[in-house]
Amino acid sequence: MKINNRISMRGAWKMMALTLIALTVAACSAPLTQAPTAAPSQAPTSAAAQATQAPAATQPPAATQAPAGQPVDISFWHIQTNGSGPQLIEQAVERFKADNPNVNVENVPLTNDAYKTKIKVAAGAGNAPCIFPTWGGGPLYEYVKSNQVIDLTPYMTKDNYKDRFLDAAFTPITFDGKIYGVPVENTSLALIHYNKALFEKYNLTPPQTYDDLLKVVQILKENDVAPFALANKPKWPGSMFFMYLVDRLAGPEVFAKAATRTGGSFEDPVFIEAGKRLQELVEAGAFQEGYNGLDYDAGGTRALLYSGKAAMELMGTWEASIIKTENPEFYKNLGFFPFPALTDGKGDPKDIVGTVGDNFYSISATCKNPDEAFKLIQYLIDDTSVAARAKDGRIPPVKSFKTDDPELQQILQLIQQAPSVQLWYDQYLPPAVGEVHKDTSQALFGLTMTPEEAAKQLEQAMADYAKQPQ
Repeated sequence: MKINNRISMRGAWKMMALTLIALTVAACSAPLTQAPTAAPSQAPTSAAAQATQAPAATQPPAATQAPAGQPVDISFWHIQTNGSGPQLIEQAVERFKADNPNVNVENVPLTNDAYKTKIKVAAGAGNAPCIFPTWGGGPLYEYVKSNQVIDLTPYMTKDNYKDRFLDAAFTPITFDGKIYGVPVENTSLALIHYNKALFEKYNLTPPQTYDDLLKVVQILKENDVAPFALANKPKWPGSMFFMYLVDRLAGPEVFAKAATRTGGSFEDPVFIEAGKRLQELVEAGAFQEGYNGLDYDAGGTRALLYSGKAAMELMGTWEASIIKTENPEFYKNLGFFPFPALTDGKGDPKDIVGTVGDNFYSISATCKNPDEAFKLIQYLIDDTSVAARAKDGRIPPVKSFKTDDPELQQILQLIQQAPSVQLWYDQYLPPAVGEVHKDTSQALFGLTMTPEEAAKQLEQAMADYAKQPQ
């Protein structure tokens, strides 16, 4: 497929989505594809394989000062508020300030869901910070098409800086061949985290099939332990179950075709069946009481795990790094396993939901000092920061990453084996459609909407978006 460099930005979003279709059907030895600039005939590159390569070490550029009497101000928002996240950011910022004494950095940490609201308001009013995080995909595209973020391609290609990163990290942040973010924080997979001591106490083993999972749920319920901890007030945590059920039932193509309007529909029987399976878990008592009202940012699910009141949590692997800092003793007792296979499903149980590189950091179009802003971002993912993130239990999206941590090695192995890495639906889809996905997922958990109704609403939202003028 030849990519037309003159396509509209709306067309660029669809091009990214079509690239993600290729990503989801890649061969097992190559779970992730390159950014949309790559022709489909090019062999995709395994993210894990890239991680074992060793490019030249990269340190921040030499400090350059503004003229005397002209200090530079940089506003920087981020959502690293748990575990060692704040310290990792602060350490990088302080190193940057020491090397660039004329630059003042306003370092603003925000909780995840509060940030999502605040950045929309700030960007809409033309007051976005110089640097802010995104998850790529549809939401970032909205900023791109409204000219609210700058093209970072010149910065990324200078001195081959882009080659430092895994190629797969650029897919969600590349539109019309231009890069609008820097991959920094983590390689995150949605896995089932579990309390190994509780599993041992009740003679349980990580389930290989969905039927096995239902048996584990039953045994834990019989012993007054909530099988899963779930904080679904922000809606996105529960949506991970829905995404995996769709994938295990039919593989990644059914979602990709529905999302890109290439012969698919969200009213496909697969989405309805996934909703039924989700509600089957709810009716089996798989979650603690009040799950739709529990706030993830407040740490409610981890408290349930620490106390032994819940045995499992389906969550991104950033949770492990938070637990490692927040409760080192419990971390020793933490295990994880992939979402199990459906014996009657067509999906590959090695498929995973997640992303390579998020959070990504973008620079707003209103930033008066983009050069200094980009330099600051580089400090967040230079060799010193990579080492600190690895020590914290993270997998930075750089080719040079290596680890002796057995848990991180297991995650790298899962990436290497995965035929598909599905980007979170609410980040893949256009923002308005992503919100409907989260709303309907939460309603399914609350048993206030049937799977058929949920599928109809999501399909209508996607159809309405597709009708909008370019």
